[in-house]
Amino acid sequence: MTDTQWPRYEVFKQDNPKKPHEAVGSVHAPDDELALQNARDVFVRRPSAVSLWVARADAIFMMTREELAANPDFGRVKSQVTGTPAIFHIFTKTSQRRSMTFVRHVGQIEAVTPEQALHNAIESGKFDAEDVWVWWVVPDEEIIRSGEDDIDSLFTPAVDKTYRQQNHYGFVSPRRQQRSHHKDKQ
Repeated sequence: MTDTQWPRYEVFKQDNPKKPHEAVGSVHAPDDELALQNARDVFVRRPSAVSLWVARADAIFMMTREELAANPDFGRVKSQVTGTPAIFHIFTKTSQRRSMTFVRHVGQIEAVTPEQALHNAIESGKFDAEDVWVWWVVPDEEIIRSGEDDIDSLFTPAVDKTYRQQNHYGFVSPRRQQRSHHKDKQ
């Protein structure tokens, strides 16, 4: 049986020009343009979004703190790879507290391979590697970006929408419903 799903794209949203892009989830789409549109439809409900990036999930190199600890020689051999350097964007997750996974854009590195980019990022000291739970390395050429011309069509429709966190609506457990129903009968 063959896989019939469209490719998965990771979505990165920037709430305002002073904040970094953050991974907010993923969408499936048949091509780059529809991935950007699907990302808008799913993740841009707040009027503060100013930029969206999408990248195919299979183009993102990911490593966890545990994987790096299990492979202390990571990057030593690969760092010797030669070729034409490219730009790689570095994203990190530094907290386990939130219910959503926030992987933030922290900078970029020039390298030949994603593995070399991660190794160079860790070795550079520019990124607080001790606090990182997860590293994502995304080739610049794989990122599909919203542009200045897209702002009206992508973000303006959300200006008059009100967004509330899930906890604003509350949760009524079956036990609470049962107690409420019991009180109503009395």
